[in-house]
Amino acid sequence: MKKFSIEIKWGIIFSLATLIWVFLEKGLGWHDENIAQHAIYTNLFAIVAIVLYILALLDKRKNFYHGKMTWSQGFISGIVISIVVAILSPLAMYITHEFITPDYFENIIEYSVESGAMKKAAAEEYFNLTSYVIQSFFFALVVGVVTSAIVAFFVKKK
Repeated sequence: MKKFSIEIKWGIIFSLATLIWVFLEKGLGWHDENIAQHAIYTNLFAIVAIVLYILALLDKRKNFYHGKMTWSQGFISGIVISIVVAILSPLAMYITHEFITPDYFENIIEYSVESGAMKKAAAEEYFNLTSYVIQSFFFALVVGVVTSAIVAFFVKKK
């Protein structure tokens, strides 16, 4: 477990950053009055995510590998971070939708139906806590692995 303490730390930091981002989205109205902008602007979190992965792998390189790290060592470290984030994602989704923005699903369903993007039944099936927990778990794994591969390439050092 000590071998992966840096990854666990950064997985927790990533999850906390996600919750802070949700507070920002909520504050900017992207979960209610400006919900039409949510689908576009929520993608800006990708910048935060990439920066966090860079910082995490630099931390691993400096404090575990003593300044040297191969691509595969960085990639494995990133995968472990992704697994931690995925494991924490159901809790983050629960906190998000129960405490930070409890009206989000109702608002996005209403917006999706009114804009003609979805029928009400389809929107209700897609926009709910169970669906988002599943989506966030797999999204964290897939995107985390891809991000890890790319970031590890740039952070490696012989």
